[in-house]
Amino acid sequence: MINERVICAGFGGQGVMSMGQLLSYAGMIEGKHVSWLPSYGPEMRGGTANCNVTVSDTPIGSPIITHDATAAIVMNLPSLIKFESELENGGMMLINSSLIDRKIERKDIKAYYVPANEIAGEIGSGKVANMVMLGAYLELTKVVKVETVIEALRKVFGPSKEHLIPLNEKALQRGAEAVKEQ
Repeated sequence: MINERVICAGFGGQGVMSMGQLLSYAGMIEGKHVSWLPSYGPEMRGGTANCNVTVSDTPIGSPIITHDATAAIVMNLPSLIKFESELENGGMMLINSSLIDRKIERKDIKAYYVPANEIAGEIGSGKVANMVMLGAYLELTKVVKVETVIEALRKVFGPSKEHLIPLNEKALQRGAEAVKEQ
């Protein structure tokens, strides 16, 4: 049974909202119950921006995730500090080790350190660091298929940006490879 409750967090411009939307959209394409709850406000001006995503086989009672997240994908240090306590016992945290040089403090959760910015740069664009992190998350959870995320990307991008699909596909693949090694 699937009941993933994920917090995607970083600063404005890192693609955390689009990462959450793609995950939700892919879940919807696969016929799952989904919710996506963005956090807007002063965060948009350089602070922590985040969204709550739930993908489930059963109906979702609330889109709000508090202290029971199954996973957090954090792109910067303020997000790690803010959301480490929101994970349930046994949860997992995916950490962008390109921008975060600190280890987690909790011993009851699993941590995966992914150098997302370096990987994104290696494949041609720093703008796909979020997709590297999403690929890592998908490899660990299998909550939706990578192929479905690519299908969602095609629908979101449309024909005019079809040329960006291979770059994003490569980012998802490299993110998956990064956590296979851990």
